[in-house]
Amino acid sequence: MFPERLDAPQAYDIAKAMMDGFNRHYRLFRAESARAKHRFETADWHGQQRAQRERIEFYDLRVKECVRRLDKEFNAGAQPMDLWHQVKLHYIGLMVNHLRPELAETFFNSVTTKILHRTHFHNDFIFVRPAVSTEYIESDDPTARPTYRAYYPAPGGLSAVVSSLVEDFALQHPFEDLRRDVACVARAMEQRLGAAKLRSNFQIQVLSSLFFRNKGAYVVGKVINGFNELPFALPLLHGERGGLVIDAALFGENDLQMLFSFARAYFMVDMEIPSAYVQFLASLMPRKPRAELYIALGLAKQGKTLFYRDFLHHLKYSSDKFRIAPGIKGMVMLVFDLPSFPYVFKLIRDHFPAPKETTREQVQAKYLLVKQHDRVGRMADTLEYSLVAFPRDRFSDELIEEIRRHAPSQLEISDRDGDGRQEVIIDHLYIERRMVPLNIHLQECIDAGLDKPEAASALEHAVLEYGNAIKDLVAANIFPGDMLWKNFGITRNGKVVFYDYDEIEYVTDCNFRRVPPPRCEEDELSGEVWWPVGPRDVFPETFGPFLLGNEAVRAAFMRHHADLLDVDFWQSHKERIQAGHVYDVFPYDGARRFRCASPSHQPQGDSL
Repeated sequence: MFPERLDAPQAYDIAKAMMDGFNRHYRLFRAESARAKHRFETADWHGQQRAQRERIEFYDLRVKECVRRLDKEFNAGAQPMDLWHQVKLHYIGLMVNHLRPELAETFFNSVTTKILHRTHFHNDFIFVRPAVSTEYIESDDPTARPTYRAYYPAPGGLSAVVSSLVEDFALQHPFEDLRRDVACVARAMEQRLGAAKLRSNFQIQVLSSLFFRNKGAYVVGKVINGFNELPFALPLLHGERGGLVIDAALFGENDLQMLFSFARAYFMVDMEIPSAYVQFLASLMPRKPRAELYIALGLAKQGKTLFYRDFLHHLKYSSDKFRIAPGIKGMVMLVFDLPSFPYVFKLIRDHFPAPKETTREQVQAKYLLVKQHDRVGRMADTLEYSLVAFPRDRFSDELIEEIRRHAPSQLEISDRDGDGRQEVIIDHLYIERRMVPLNIHLQECIDAGLDKPEAASALEHAVLEYGNAIKDLVAANIFPGDMLWKNFGITRNGKVVFYDYDEIEYVTDCNFRRVPPPRCEEDELSGEVWWPVGPRDVFPETFGPFLLGNEAVRAAFMRHHADLLDVDFWQSHKERIQAGHVYDVFPYDGARRFRCASPSHQPQGDSL
């Protein structure tokens, strides 16, 4: 129950301090995102990677700062609950006419739950549902950059329009040959539009900020031609002659889905009104949840908030039960899922059987490494939650016993309201997109009969993608450690993605070695390793027996990726990365690239 009066003298001051904390956070977040343009112009790739890592930490740092201020100035943790009700109402008042109310709500939740503790017990004091609409938010500042710019038919035709929209970004680095690239884009657009005549209400709408990630910048927009809309993105890169190039033209929802994939690093985008960007992007990718769009823009906490709201909504309108996830059980993670929900829930086991030698802290550090690293489309992003409450009647008894047996420290079953309705409370878990484990997919292909062209083609594609995934990870300086098929999944688009992180290492930290020749006949016949092995020694020649037991799989692997069994492949990449080289790994197929504008790169996975 909310109070009838707002008479607590400190309530407004606390609410104002919290809003000040959020405004400081977004000001710093936006400033760092805006600096990505200069780093792109100057080809400061290591600086871009460092900024992408560091920006992820901004939110938690600002929350901690705000909590310290509230404790110091207001002794916030000792204030009565009635005051916190009033704080929330004052905060709602401060969000009126705010350009980022949804982010401010999430910040309020984060600060409040740090102060009041027991997160899942205090829904009255946080924003479980949004209090302020994000529809039609506009800035009153006449000097502010609009969310998007609109372009209309020009005397020079489509090429003139494309040239204008690119030049309006005012990049402080010359293009190698903009006229050439614009002609490629216009030709690609005309081909995609087909025979449809450009109508009188033809226009191109383009988001006003570039999307920066790794070594690329992306123009994102849509062509509106009568009643038809065509989403598109234009990747801008540094070419081999030093100038900028438009490398490709991506069209349609599927291309944009790949660009904004959950397995890629977050974009850096200078946004005045984030919800307006998300609304525009949702019109390009209507099947993509808004939670994932916020996450792709670097606003991970807001994405987590929306995801959890979507999850609670799904629980309300579904009836199936959580179960142990299908597939081979891992030695580090206990995985469960809800059949009707396209995600899996992973919690760290309390104990790890031999030969695993790791700790909970080390596993969490690996997941944080992946969060902060360039995932190059090959490592699934994860949402990390603490103290998550689920209805007990939605858990199978088998799953409860599995958690009690392998992760009892993570489990609490509570009847918090005293009404007999129990809750399962998981202390700490990761949530990620569900994929078909690659070993299951390969077995399904084999069981279908490789004499059938469809099954043989699916197996060939999966093995090709598996090797490409490893090569892309190498390009990002990641050695996956455990390369077994079961640790990779295949997405609905046929993309192979890695999702088992407890053994990953930097390529540059590994020692890639050849297997020494046997010293004697006993060594040659022995099934044991007769040579000394250091903790980070890797012997690529030994991958084959573990991965290539099936003849058809082996044949496909050797056709496409025999180099992965050669120590020279790994060592050469390690040396190039150590020398400061940053590989190009593209979020689109190589066949989509304008060959006349190709940047210099080493073919690598998606770069093929």
